[in-house]
Amino acid sequence: MSLLLSRRRLIGALGASAGGLAAAGCDRIAASPSTQALLGFGQRLTYSAQRIVMDRTALAPEYGAADMSPLFRVNGNATPGTDAYAAHVANGFADWRLVVDGLVARPLALSLDQIRQAPRRTQITRHDCVEGWSAIGQWTGLPLGLLLKQAGLRPQARYIVLHCADSFGSRPYYESIDLVDAFHPQTILAWAMNGAPLAVGHGAPLRLRVERQLGYKQAKYVMRVEAVSTLANSYGGKGGYWEDVAGYQWYAGI
Repeated sequence: MSLLLSRRRLIGALGASAGGLAAAGCDRIAASPSTQALLGFGQRLTYSAQRIVMDRTALAPEYGAADMSPLFRVNGNATPGTDAYAAHVANGFADWRLVVDGLVARPLALSLDQIRQAPRRTQITRHDCVEGWSAIGQWTGLPLGLLLKQAGLRPQARYIVLHCADSFGSRPYYESIDLVDAFHPQTILAWAMNGAPLAVGHGAPLRLRVERQLGYKQAKYVMRVEAVSTLANSYGGKGGYWEDVAGYQWYAGI
């Protein structure tokens, strides 16, 4: 909790000094080079603390049903806005497939029904957005670690890249995490929220929930899961859309 408060307060203070946080997206931070350097130091410090000091399987806090927020804001894009996605929505994602590829022994293409019939985990957790808001919601989904075990990671795999259906202009949205977070028991590909199928605004049909990281890491509209050895060859090379275009830190651990 102390790490969360210190990191969020640091980001909030730095964002305010740089003119405040922008309105679009979940987490855009206006930052000078010196601010980015300081945030980079904070990222390394937090990442080291998480990986060296803390139990790799330590759980993020979970809550009861009475704690769930009556309103859970839509962060990021409200829809991919493409004809292809609209067609998937129109037929209930019947033809949609989640592709799992890259450095895996057994590439997969799974339907939404297959994912829903797989082992699931339900958790009530808090979403922390660096814009300064939080909300508690219930998520149900397939543990990402189980999916990766089914696909069989090759020894060279170091990161998992989540490719999404939405974009900002010509830039596709994507995010990435390391294998520690990918195999964390609370990291799931959620297909339900608050007991109902995931709504379009919240990332239908699948969104990542990586509960020990901030909101912008919770990629929505996940279409493809790719195992890679390096992030350098994916899009801008920094491991995520906001990391590439706005200098967000790749590791957003809390």
